[in-house]
Amino acid sequence: MNFVTALEKELLEQRRTRKFMIALVVLVLFGMTSPLMAKMMPQIMSLVPGAEAYSFLIPTPTINDAVTQYIKNISQFGILLALVFTMGAVAVEKDKGTAAMMLSKPMSRGAFILAKFSALSLTFAIAVVLAGVCCYYYTYFLFGEMDLVNWLVLNGLILLYLLVYVAITLFFSTLTRTQYVAIGLSFGALIVLGILGGLPGLGSSFPDALIGNAALIMMGQAATSWTGLWVSLGLIAASLTGACLAFAKQEL
Repeated sequence: MNFVTALEKELLEQRRTRKFMIALVVLVLFGMTSPLMAKMMPQIMSLVPGAEAYSFLIPTPTINDAVTQYIKNISQFGILLALVFTMGAVAVEKDKGTAAMMLSKPMSRGAFILAKFSALSLTFAIAVVLAGVCCYYYTYFLFGEMDLVNWLVLNGLILLYLLVYVAITLFFSTLTRTQYVAIGLSFGALIVLGILGGLPGLGSSFPDALIGNAALIMMGQAATSWTGLWVSLGLIAASLTGACLAFAKQEL
């Protein structure tokens, strides 16, 4: 069984387990509603008891508000999906014995790991693209036209940001036979990287900088630093390499 066959198996499994549909529905829903939420925020605030006296302090919503809302929603809920979808990718198959059965086809262990990452990457890529299309459509009619090239760059950075945590969670799923341990370790890595990304002078060197750069680009400003981009790519490569090496030495 080669890589392509393994990838087809993973894609079929994602359809059967509804992972593809869940990612599509969740991210597209937030892609559609983000500009709507930004547009209606003054009305929503006016419904809060006592908020009428401060309504004049709420600025008129702009394209930047819609983009900010979109980035926040897609990155937060996208990471949650990345952790949940990936936590049992290898751990569950080792626990149930299906990994040993798959590798008896024969198929290399590296192809086994890479097929899982590729299938998840394709799922999130499709979901982010469709979410981006929906958000662009609603933002265009509610606020006005956005720069299409910058919008493509923004969604590319968001996708890369999500794939960092897909790769990290896949690595931890390979190390353990329990998916809950994998998601616990991945959540810990998320917290650590978030703390490091918030440190002055160091934030631009961690994955969170991708989100900051995406926002700057959409506002027509230059990215502060692309170090976070290379670190993110390095984390993906290191996680996949570590997963392949660890899986190659494991008894199934």
